[in-house]
Amino acid sequence: MKSDPQVEPSGPGGLHRVKVAVMLTLASKLKRDDGLKGSRTSATTSDSTRRVSVRDKLLVKEVAELEANLPCTCKVHFPDPNKLHCFQLTVIPDEGYYQGGKFQFETEVPDAYNMVPPKVKCLTRIWHPNITETGEICLSLLREHSIDGTGWAPTRTLKDVVWGLNSLFTGEDCDSRQADSPVFTLSFSLFKDLLNFDDPLNIEAAEHHLRDKEDFRNKVDDYIKRYAR
Repeated sequence: MKSDPQVEPSGPGGLHRVKVAVMLTLASKLKRDDGLKGSRTSATTSDSTRRVSVRDKLLVKEVAELEANLPCTCKVHFPDPNKLHCFQLTVIPDEGYYQGGKFQFETEVPDAYNMVPPKVKCLTRIWHPNITETGEICLSLLREHSIDGTGWAPTRTLKDVVWGLNSLFTGEDCDSRQADSPVFTLSFSLFKDLLNFDDPLNIEAAEHHLRDKEDFRNKVDDYIKRYAR
């Protein structure tokens, strides 16, 4: 009759060897797991770095194009010239309800640009149907997903974003100083209806306009005097 195999060594020495073997096995597994985790982290970091590089190359070209075709009512400022993905936009409307105001926007271009749109927030408190008092903006081209085809697409650029934001303050009367510009003609045809009272983000402001246009104008003027000088 065969003897049963020895399940575990007997005696203190044998037990010590078992513990050492188990510890070595665990250490080897942890090291292997750390290696796999490190390689995954390295790959993720590499992908992120590659996306940033793509974004920054695009921005060099797009910023030059933007500055060459900036609406006369807009100014852009880069707090750090080495970080083109963070900039501030100032819109100073010269017509319509918001004429005379100075409205500041903060724009951040994410790593995944141009597959995703820039993130924009209005820093100036305003009474507007498409901008909330806390700075959220309703602008179709800034929507990452849109069923009507007007949302963000990789073919859009920073120039489109700035012209779109500028058009939040314009009526349907074009500025004669820019009417002959082909860039203006294209952008105006795309964005002229963005001051939208029919599909508002700030419903209260839109209803105010519908109810009493003169009182709406007075409130807009009050906000400009208090927050947009």
